[in-house]
Amino acid sequence: MMIQKPKGTRDLLPEDTYKLQYVEKKISNMLENYGFKEIRVPVFEYTELFNRGVGETTDVVQKEMYTFDDKGGRSITLRPEGTAGTVRAYLENGMASLPSPVKLWYNMAMYRYENVQKGRLREFHQIGLELIGSSSYLADVETILIGKRIFETLGIKNIKVNINSIGCPKCRGEYQKVLKEFIGKNLDNYCDDCKNRFEKNPMRILDCKQEKCKKYNVGAPMMIDYLCDECKTHFENVKSALKAQNVNFEIDSGIVRGLDYYTKTVFEFIDEKSGLTVLGGGRYDGLVEELGGPSTPAVGFASGVERLMEMVEASIGDEIKERKPDLYILSCGEKETMKAVEIAEGLRDKDLYVERDLIERSFKAQMKYADKIEAKNLIVIGEDELSKNTVKIKNMSTGEEQEVKLDLTEIYSKIK
Repeated sequence: MMIQKPKGTRDLLPEDTYKLQYVEKKISNMLENYGFKEIRVPVFEYTELFNRGVGETTDVVQKEMYTFDDKGGRSITLRPEGTAGTVRAYLENGMASLPSPVKLWYNMAMYRYENVQKGRLREFHQIGLELIGSSSYLADVETILIGKRIFETLGIKNIKVNINSIGCPKCRGEYQKVLKEFIGKNLDNYCDDCKNRFEKNPMRILDCKQEKCKKYNVGAPMMIDYLCDECKTHFENVKSALKAQNVNFEIDSGIVRGLDYYTKTVFEFIDEKSGLTVLGGGRYDGLVEELGGPSTPAVGFASGVERLMEMVEASIGDEIKERKPDLYILSCGEKETMKAVEIAEGLRDKDLYVERDLIERSFKAQMKYADKIEAKNLIVIGEDELSKNTVKIKNMSTGEEQEVKLDLTEIYSKIK
């Protein structure tokens, strides 16, 4: 019986990987222009990192993590998100001594035991960034502008930006009292998860996806009405700066994000066609300290690569072209084939995509193969070509032929 891939995973085949590479290259080049450097952290971490960093009351920690004991009896978890591991690496490797802010980005596989549906897998990939060391509203604005530019760079339209402020621990305490009073009147009607969160973190209840809980959340008090002066000023500055940069946004008081480390500004980019969140993030000023470092402000976001790929394919898929061979070298005979190997290797040194026969096909079969792989040019190296030290380069789209010396530099000059 053939073994199949686990549920919630996917095989990314060659006809799709070039689209993935297109997305990754576009974003990585753009982030370089903003001064971000790539970081890669382990696929698994000690479970405590996510319990403390992500939050024990979140769905991620309570329901979705792949957690197991290793052979030493230590609890290990496959990373469900990128921020906690990145901050751990920032602290462990002394990156706090670098010039602030420290700008990091990642493109990594994540693992969550979720209900499998369109656009949602158990092994998925996220591109994200973390800007560590700035408490200024300017860092929030920069991060949102980068998110906006990602979709512009990829040619994805109909994206809506929603923002909110969930305050800081100082003003959140007062708000949570009012929120508990509101929710407490109907607590018996909420789901079991919400009942469990009522004492520890009632704001998580606002993020519940169950319809009955959503119904009872209608009319709930909003955090932005209880912001302290510092948080209020910060949020007003964010809004003013975004308006100055012509960023269209809406205030969505329902955004609390699904992870406990967020403070102050939170934001989501919504695909207006599907209504799905395709990029989300915010400020997390307490996480570095929670993980054992000094008090350090930070802001960041993440976006699912698979969902970005789907959107790119829907928007400009026909414009993304898989690279085709610049040249196919057809040869028959041992001496001729060795010359073909020499020419192919030399042209590859010059960054050309060159194919040649590896199966010892006949002349006719090689011609068919060159046509199937859509090689742009073709040369034949046979006995006559070796004796005359010349070769004809055929343009496969126009049929035009030109004769040149059987010389690496001559052939390259006609193909590059």
